[in-house]
Amino acid sequence: MVQRILIVDDEYDFIELLRYKLGGHGYDLIVASDGVHALSQARQMKPNLILLDILLPDLDGLSVCEILRRQPSTKKIPIIFMSALTGDITKRTAAMHAEDFFTKPLDLARLEKRIVELLNVAVTN
Repeated sequence: MVQRILIVDDEYDFIELLRYKLGGHGYDLIVASDGVHALSQARQMKPNLILLDILLPDLDGLSVCEILRRQPSTKKIPIIFMSALTGDITKRTAAMHAEDFFTKPLDLARLEKRIVELLNVAVTN
């Protein structure tokens, strides 16, 4: 079964980097460049994992996560936040039951490892 990952970020070059790094692993990658589109894609495409930036147009990543966690069809999708923001933002994302937080620029090897861990857990549950 192909694992589907929703990448939510408004930076084209960053999305392309993730596509390049993750596409070779056989994941089905879906992209959204703003919060509203991310919610739509999550509801329609039912990804196995979401990589979610915090600073987005229309609706920020924290709000997207909050909305997804309130909906039965999306509340159990693992979410990894990605952001250049630091400090108390990591506490806020943990309080929202996000699975992880990665500071940009990303440690791509560590991110890939974490994705595999989360998807393996999701597959066995």
